[in-house]
Amino acid sequence: MARNGMVIELDRCQGCRACMEACKVENNTPQGNYWMYVFRLEEGEYPDTKVRFMPRPCMHCDNAPCVKVCPVQARFKNENGAVVVDWDKCIGCHYCVVACPYGVNYFNWKDPEKAQYLDWKDRALASVTGGAAPAYQNPDLMGRYGQERRRVAGGGHLKGVIEKCSFCVQRVEQNLPPACVAACPVQALHFGDLDDPNSDVSKTLSRKRSFRLKEELNTQPKVYYVGQSQPGARAHEIEAVKARR
Repeated sequence: MARNGMVIELDRCQGCRACMEACKVENNTPQGNYWMYVFRLEEGEYPDTKVRFMPRPCMHCDNAPCVKVCPVQARFKNENGAVVVDWDKCIGCHYCVVACPYGVNYFNWKDPEKAQYLDWKDRALASVTGGAAPAYQNPDLMGRYGQERRRVAGGGHLKGVIEKCSFCVQRVEQNLPPACVAACPVQALHFGDLDDPNSDVSKTLSRKRSFRLKEELNTQPKVYYVGQSQPGARAHEIEAVKARR
């Protein structure tokens, strides 16, 4: 089976956040939940300053601490290497949130109807929506995926569960790239089989020096960064805190 991963070219990223928007539209993440987040990193002092950007999806670790601590096996690694959440099983205990060193998990505080950006029952929207079903009832997101056929796609299905980036399992099973990869206007994001030397991700890694976030923790992330030096740990932590506010 494939061992899917992502390579992000930091020199290409221009901070447009199209990947964030594509992720929200594709996966119907609730208000305030960002499975993909683009950090803005500022370095130096005026006038010698530099601004750069760092997209951060889930790292989909090969040695994922979130999988180890889940008491009900709702968090698991599927046959393609993606770390996913079975929202039918999740009990919202937050063990995965505490275990993850990357801050990629989000808790659903509200019922699906109350977590939307639009009130789908508002009659004033009828002329715009044309009677379409709310996004959280998207058949692609309600389906079962992987060899175990479990509900792991999309977000905002249930109140009281933990959700995160799934590498868009509903798209990968249709031989499509994750939404963030497809939407990037400068092709800064690459997705594919890390074990296939002919894949886009493997070729990109072979040409450029890479790093992974917090490699010293031995989580073995499957998201690699190329094109720039690793941002300072302190800068990353500060931006992560800001993103949660």
